[in-house]
Amino acid sequence: MKRALISVSNKAGVIEFAQGLEKLGYEIISTGGTYRTLQEAGVKVKQVAEITGFPEILDGRVKTLHPKIHGGILARRIPEHLQQIEANEIEPIDIVVVNLYPFRETVAKQDVTLEEAIENIDIGGPTMVRSAAKNHQDVIIIVKPEFYGPVLHELETEGKVGQKMRFRLALEAFSHTAAYDAMISSYLAKVDGEMFLDNMVLAGEKVYELRYGENPHQKACFYRTMTPGMGLADVKQLNGKELSYNNIIDTQAGWSLVKEFADTACVIIKHTNPCGTAVGTTLEEAYVKAFSADPVSAFGGIIAFNRQVDLATARLAAEPFMECIIAPGYDDDALECLQSKKNLRVLELPILPAADLQIRTVDGGFVVQECDQENLDMTNLQIVTQTAPTSEEMKELTFAMKVAKHVKSNAIVIAKDGMTVGVGAGQMNRVGSAGIALQDKEKCRGAVMASDAFFPFKDTVELAAAAGIKAIIQPGGSIRDQESIDECNQHGIAMVFTGIRHFKH
Repeated sequence: MKRALISVSNKAGVIEFAQGLEKLGYEIISTGGTYRTLQEAGVKVKQVAEITGFPEILDGRVKTLHPKIHGGILARRIPEHLQQIEANEIEPIDIVVVNLYPFRETVAKQDVTLEEAIENIDIGGPTMVRSAAKNHQDVIIIVKPEFYGPVLHELETEGKVGQKMRFRLALEAFSHTAAYDAMISSYLAKVDGEMFLDNMVLAGEKVYELRYGENPHQKACFYRTMTPGMGLADVKQLNGKELSYNNIIDTQAGWSLVKEFADTACVIIKHTNPCGTAVGTTLEEAYVKAFSADPVSAFGGIIAFNRQVDLATARLAAEPFMECIIAPGYDDDALECLQSKKNLRVLELPILPAADLQIRTVDGGFVVQECDQENLDMTNLQIVTQTAPTSEEMKELTFAMKVAKHVKSNAIVIAKDGMTVGVGAGQMNRVGSAGIALQDKEKCRGAVMASDAFFPFKDTVELAAAAGIKAIIQPGGSIRDQESIDECNQHGIAMVFTGIRHFKH
């Protein structure tokens, strides 16, 4: 008689699958909660202890770790192996259906203890999965409910599962255990406070396949990291088609920036750079200011809000063509308004702290760094010019530097009245970025300037003076700082050094 061992945490579809196997003449073996679930559903099922002749011990830590289980799984269907297991009164196991304790969900709980997390590390499950996957030519291994139907179909129509499907199932199984181990490693590293392990293990769970990547000829997929916490992969989509690769990257850029502000804020992103950022007394005001900062670039962009969206704001945001809106929530009538635009992607996500690490790939590897969560320390700012910024100018400078932190280097941001009026991004030299940011002379007059890194020459200050900039904030640290300070003094411009660089490559 063929035998199947079923022991799952995720019990979706398991009763129907077991019933299907029973009809095909399989003997069902199970453990704990799965055994009770199948028995209550009328499936004829044996406990693992009946097979091993050994009870579950150590609070369930040991139940399947036994030669009669692993011998039955690992035995090749060749004479030598079959003779050995027969001599040891071991019967083959032909199907293994296992998914693991929900470790990610356990450690995501706010009050979880280390002891509780440790107890939710599955040992027997991964061992069975790996054993069955190693012997996939002879044993069918299933770790996901979505494979129940295809496996049953092949068994019912062909009488067996083909090698192509067996290999695919083995790949899924090894990926499943690898991701599980990565979750445990990441959690323990966080408990230990160790960010950069000698062996860093990354794991992801597919959210969905994307139509294409940055360009139509590139394949792409969206994955959720297997670590605790929420991010863009956990967003609730309330309207519109699936996110594209570029939507995901741009939305993250907007979300990262808008979360910087305690005040009511709106960010509009185009190609990962903020073309408009503003704060206001209301969300509607913040949106109007952000959009007016650069309405040409805003077309087809991403809007990020840090407050629940009201109807007045929704009506305005729904007017131009936009790819996506993300916010922590929506009033019912605001959501109804936005949903009238069928292609507009409407996303909802709680405002939570940023991730700890940032990962970028290179050929043959990847680099990892702490996320740039450094904020201005007002007590450490250094006024280096004869003219000091007014309290209002200091508020504008702080706003501008928050934005500059999220603009591609070399970054120059011009701000006035709680909004950006010019952004120079990603240029190969700083004065080039300044020239772009200062194009609208009328808007820039009386504004402030922020730079993500120091001025290597005084030429940027010269452009700022010609445009009527009143105050500048920058890290300082150039060997020619004094030249820039002198130029500011000549034009009555206040300059503040932060001592903190914010390159964004």
